[in-house]
Amino acid sequence: MNFNGKHIVITGASSGIGLVAAQMLAARGARVSLIARRKDVLDEVVAGIGSSAAGFPADVGDKAALEGALDSAAAHFGPIEALFANAGLTGGFTPFTAFDPAVFEETLRVNLSSVFWAAQKVLPPMIEAGKGSILVTGSMASKRGMAMNPAYVSSKHGVLGLTRAIAVEMAPHGIRANCIIPGFIETEALARIPHEQKGRIAARVPQRRMGSCEELVEVACFLLSDAASHVTGQDWAVDGGVLESIEV
Repeated sequence: MNFNGKHIVITGASSGIGLVAAQMLAARGARVSLIARRKDVLDEVVAGIGSSAAGFPADVGDKAALEGALDSAAAHFGPIEALFANAGLTGGFTPFTAFDPAVFEETLRVNLSSVFWAAQKVLPPMIEAGKGSILVTGSMASKRGMAMNPAYVSSKHGVLGLTRAIAVEMAPHGIRANCIIPGFIETEALARIPHEQKGRIAARVPQRRMGSCEELVEVACFLLSDAASHVTGQDWAVDGGVLESIEV
């Protein structure tokens, strides 16, 4: 999977899955534009990758800021050939009847509306070029319910539906759209969980371990690449078998 100078935009790129994706894609020849809220962290990441990376600070939940960052990315590296819409919020855990409507709205704006806004921005040049790829980070909550987090579940079900809608409409234009489904992946958030709890989580995975960002990003790279030229409208789980297990 050599990306040969292809310009790929990654949101939520300053840590975790987005960071590893930026590093791996750049190492395989891509020019990567990184979008994230924290400018200081973003600057460090870009410096670590080198001249094939550029950072554009923005809150993806702010439509104008997101569109401005995408415009700046295109001005810097040229037309956007692929989008990895990875940024997201967890939404917090609160009983449904007490769930804060403001948190619900914010979570949908960041997790779902931002993907819609970004896709609307990058698709016209892709249509003109007759090619392109969009990859969205979903969740196991894209496929299953979850107690006490209606915002996250709604948003992640939504991005899967949005991905499928884009895939069907854009297929005649040579543009693909897919949704990657992380399972229990070792990220900064999971690193903060007590060791005993991490052990209980790992025990729920049929492989009896959590996955790494690298394992997930290998699949993301495939889905973004020309190697997946006949793959579109799919949800691809990297979860060690969790979604297919009756134990969970």
